[in-house]
Amino acid sequence: MLDAGMYEGIEADRSRKTTLQAFATVILSSLAAGFGASNHLGGHLTAFAGLTALAIVTWAAWSMLMFQIGTRLLPEPATRSDWPELLRTIGFAAAPGLLQVFAVMPRMTVPVFVITGLWMFAAMVVAVRHALDYSSIRRALAVCGIAALLSLALALIVALLFELGTS
Repeated sequence: MLDAGMYEGIEADRSRKTTLQAFATVILSSLAAGFGASNHLGGHLTAFAGLTALAIVTWAAWSMLMFQIGTRLLPEPATRSDWPELLRTIGFAAAPGLLQVFAVMPRMTVPVFVITGLWMFAAMVVAVRHALDYSSIRRALAVCGIAALLSLALALIVALLFELGTS
């Protein structure tokens, strides 16, 4: 969802239940990504496990980078946040990733990942804007974009190192 009010509510709710729900959303989204992409790579259990782990690590790197960039490099005067607050909001922003399970269908891998990736990015921008108390969407877009590029580069390096280690 791209509902600003929902993200404001999640930001303010410091309960353990909300935090666990956010992490469950990330785990399920990562499992869906691993399942959807593993079929493209032969459908082996090792591909599923590796892709799921890569999705979790990439999300974790992206979240830490968004926090650091957003609170240290590009804060606004009103920016007051902590990492758990950001993790809750962006955890729920990962919900469109649940649809990546449909990437398992023949010839649907790329369209499903492109559509869900763009949707999750848009949700992350809205979540970051509210978690970091930004007045404009542009700053949140910059934080998410820079962090996404850095985390995708990290994921690519990890994937290449893993590939070199197994060959």
